[in-house]
Amino acid sequence: MKSGTGTARIAIVGLGPRSLGALEALVTHLAEVKCRVTVDVFEPSDAPGAGPNFHPDESPLCLLNIPFRDIDIRPPAFSRCGSFAEWYARHAGKQADPDSFPPRAELGRYLQARLDDLLDAANGAIAIIPQHVARIDRRGAGWRVQAGDQTHAIYDEVLLTPGQPETAPDDQLAEWQDHASRSQGQLAQAYPAAQLAHRARDWTGRTVAIRGLGLSTFDVLRVLTAGQGGRFDAQGYHPSGREPVRIHPFSLNGHPPFPKPATEPLDARFDLRPSEVDRFSQAMAQAAEADQDSASAAINAALIPVVSRILAACDAEVPDNEVDDWLHAEWNDPGSQERHLSPMECLRTGIALADGSLPPTTGYVVGQVWRKLQDALRAGYNPVGTPAETAKTLVGFDEGLKRYSYGPPLSASQEMKMLIEAGVMDLSLAADPDFSLTDSGWTLETSDGTAAVSVMIDAVLPSPDLSAIEKAPICTLVENGALAPLAQGLAARTVADGQVRDEQGRVVPRLCLLGRLALGSVIAVDSLHDCFGKSSDRWAKGVCARWDATGRDARDRKVSTST
Repeated sequence: MKSGTGTARIAIVGLGPRSLGALEALVTHLAEVKCRVTVDVFEPSDAPGAGPNFHPDESPLCLLNIPFRDIDIRPPAFSRCGSFAEWYARHAGKQADPDSFPPRAELGRYLQARLDDLLDAANGAIAIIPQHVARIDRRGAGWRVQAGDQTHAIYDEVLLTPGQPETAPDDQLAEWQDHASRSQGQLAQAYPAAQLAHRARDWTGRTVAIRGLGLSTFDVLRVLTAGQGGRFDAQGYHPSGREPVRIHPFSLNGHPPFPKPATEPLDARFDLRPSEVDRFSQAMAQAAEADQDSASAAINAALIPVVSRILAACDAEVPDNEVDDWLHAEWNDPGSQERHLSPMECLRTGIALADGSLPPTTGYVVGQVWRKLQDALRAGYNPVGTPAETAKTLVGFDEGLKRYSYGPPLSASQEMKMLIEAGVMDLSLAADPDFSLTDSGWTLETSDGTAAVSVMIDAVLPSPDLSAIEKAPICTLVENGALAPLAQGLAARTVADGQVRDEQGRVVPRLCLLGRLALGSVIAVDSLHDCFGKSSDRWAKGVCARWDATGRDARDRKVSTST
């Protein structure tokens, strides 16, 4: 990268793992094509590179849902820190257990080490500006960026990597926020977990409810128990006496997600053969441009032989057409196949599937196979302009399977079971309870009973609904039509290199968006690996294609050459 006259100027809004991956790709490609580019990155937080999800000061009780053996975010050639496992071994003084799930804060420290290497390689061409961007406006052929109390110079390109910005609360949460302000009930957020742990010191002996039963709930449970001095061991959970007296997690179906296979040999049962990956890749490329029915049929045709082979190899007895029927249900009503399970039965079944004491079910095999096909899924889907209705179908299928493919560590599910056995946690009200507001907080009620709670913790990740975004500059770009949803329920329209489409479907030149707020245009975005994958690479190549070695717009170069 070079700076000086004739240099293209790029602004990046946000500096977490997504933009770190994009910048690493940009530096790599600029070295090959000799473009002249400078970058200003606007990031007001104190953890650039890591972002809030992997903040180095976050509680060590917050774990990744990926074991060391599966963390494959290869550093670029110029980086000195090596792989995460290599970096961890140097800093921890011991080799990482490949089956263990590291704290998210450790990964954050690693990402910051990679950022240091990136800044060295950029040789002054990347500047981090610790300010929040308030507005982005088109100015001629460029973009004006307002941050802090000043307007920065006009930029030739802007990349948005906002992660999950602040959103307007849904109706239920808005009602509860108002209620908490007028009652003795307390409403808290799951993250930052360190802040939650501090508040939880005052909740000794209280009854607490957790809104949501996804991955965040496992972090919350550790904060409320081990974070207050409790202890887990092989005999169970040993209370400290400082934790809440009872914890009630809940969700629409009350089912905790299924944990991942406990060890590498157990996980290897779900490996695909190269020919099977190739067949799925071809099916995915076909599905991404097809209508809804053709898309699901193509995916099923690739999955059914793989899932049937694995079930047979594991001596799992399944009826004829079981896999076909299971997939049909998943496309039409995700999770209906497990509806007969109570929350406790679902937890016990998941533990037995993950530790190998129960033969894999059809759903467990489909979920683990789908997890191992995430790269092929993105490769077939993301570069293509998928029809909106097909996008909703494919994204819905992927989101539904996250109860398997994004599962927690087995240890997290075992800890949940220990908390129930110790009487600290209760799943009897977990399935879609009714609520009434009281002076002291809330009352949860199902056909199985009631519970009065004085603390409610929100552990639900908001959907990437553009209309609900409250934080600038995203909300203003939505208001003026520069950002528009692909379809109702999906996020922003983008093209393969990350440039956005406006309300009329026209490409907005050199305004780019990567990550969760492009869900629908891209798929499987809630993955650390996606941050360092092909989407970032396509964006970097697009920048290089638009600018020549003098920093001029490539379109100007073509005009000059033709005249």
